[in-house]
Amino acid sequence: MLWLKRVTAAVILSVTCGTVGCSIPPARTAEEKATDAATAAKVEDALLADPTIYARHIDVRVERGTVHLGGFVWSSEDFQQAKNDAASIPGVNSVETEMELMRGGVSGTSR
Repeated sequence: MLWLKRVTAAVILSVTCGTVGCSIPPARTAEEKATDAATAAKVEDALLADPTIYARHIDVRVERGTVHLGGFVWSSEDFQQAKNDAASIPGVNSVETEMELMRGGVSGTSR
């Protein structure tokens, strides 16, 4: 009887995984890629135009409206301002920060 419970659990898990959580999202369409590229350009422009931060070391990548900020900044204020600048752009759904905070030559990941 124990083997039947294990088999049943395995079948339920495989069916659930196959239909709900283990699927890979479809590839972005050409339109989505163009929209993401335009959004990335707007975010980069906003970062470079902001006189309160030094954004030359911030990398921007956009995927389906989610902005991913990478690279590094010099202060906590720059870190937060970069997030705010990116979030202010129309079409941005969310901002993920993968930047590192560099203080006095020592790096530490900040999230």
